[in-house]
Amino acid sequence: MDGHTKPTTAKGGDKADLCRTQVGIDVADPVGALRSGLGPGPFELVLLFINNRADFPALAREASAQLRAKHVVACTTAGEIGETGYEEDQIVALAFGTSQFRTCCYAIDLGNWDNPQSETDRLIRTRVALEEEAPDFASEFAFVVVDGLSLREDELTGALAPGLGSMQLFGGSAGDGTEFRHTYIALDGEVMENAAIMSVVRSACPIKVFSLNHLSPTDVKMVVTDADPRHRIVREINAEPAAREYARIVGKMPEQLDQFTFAAHPVVVQVGARHHVRAIQRVNEAGELVFFSAIDDGMVLTLAESEDMASHLDRELSRLSEDQEPQAILGCDCILRRLEAGQRQQLHKVSEVLRAHNVRGFSTYGEQSGGLHVNHTMTGVAIYPPAPDDPEQTDHPDDPD
Repeated sequence: MDGHTKPTTAKGGDKADLCRTQVGIDVADPVGALRSGLGPGPFELVLLFINNRADFPALAREASAQLRAKHVVACTTAGEIGETGYEEDQIVALAFGTSQFRTCCYAIDLGNWDNPQSETDRLIRTRVALEEEAPDFASEFAFVVVDGLSLREDELTGALAPGLGSMQLFGGSAGDGTEFRHTYIALDGEVMENAAIMSVVRSACPIKVFSLNHLSPTDVKMVVTDADPRHRIVREINAEPAAREYARIVGKMPEQLDQFTFAAHPVVVQVGARHHVRAIQRVNEAGELVFFSAIDDGMVLTLAESEDMASHLDRELSRLSEDQEPQAILGCDCILRRLEAGQRQQLHKVSEVLRAHNVRGFSTYGEQSGGLHVNHTMTGVAIYPPAPDDPEQTDHPDDPD
């Protein structure tokens, strides 16, 4: 990437009122370049996915001041999904215009969060208020970004689920490259840690929320026999030291375990009729396994095997275009998928698929799908052009030319 702004704008006519652009983090005036790429607005919501090497607090505050938007939501990433697919050192922006979208965004303080019912109630109130504001907009979804080191995603999604009703929720956990030291989110210039941001969206555009992964369970199982659920740590598997037993099962030496091993040999748990990934983040100094999501004593983990990632992704995203091609796809893609693609020398192929399907978003430290926090998954929403006879499709008088 050469770091210059790459605008791709869709507005008015028979297209969804969406603008997207990106800029390298090292340009002299990144927010000015973003504003030039997006146009003057106004926007209901601007999403910014910012590489972890950037000065996130300064960028978040400046973007909120300069971009003409009701809400600006930003987060750090474990890599960006932009114009060419998987990218690095970028700020990727997706803006929702005022003619076809209505939004309400609010922050959730996870550090002082002791009443889950209050978040359920707040979500219900927000949904009702937004429906009253935009009764003719038939589509709705909820998008949540979470501090990826908060360890509270499972509790959060569990609390939000009862307030969703028919509305579908998806999201991602902010990343820090492969450093796992600091992750940040921001709402309207306020930078936060140990928090989440909920964005409730109604639209005149048809939408499809999705969740996908390319993993299938094998017959190889293991049982968690000693865990620290609060810190997502597994001390023992099959009554043996966790890292040593996992290494034996996947045919490695304990000292060989790293992020690439965990990406290549994921484990899943069965929830109802479906399997969901419980990804391993790292081995700590005590030889214990630290997970990305909820783990507990007695949990049965099943080793999973991978289908060809690029082919699977192309097939699943193509299904979103069976009736109509989306104007854009917002995607939250687990860092382990990117690591696996690199290990299997598929980065270029996967990037080509993401580019071909107009995906924008970021690599995450975990994904939210409905009432679950998952890993090794891509979640997102496909946004389609409104019906040709929709009165909301006409150009907004303040839209850029």
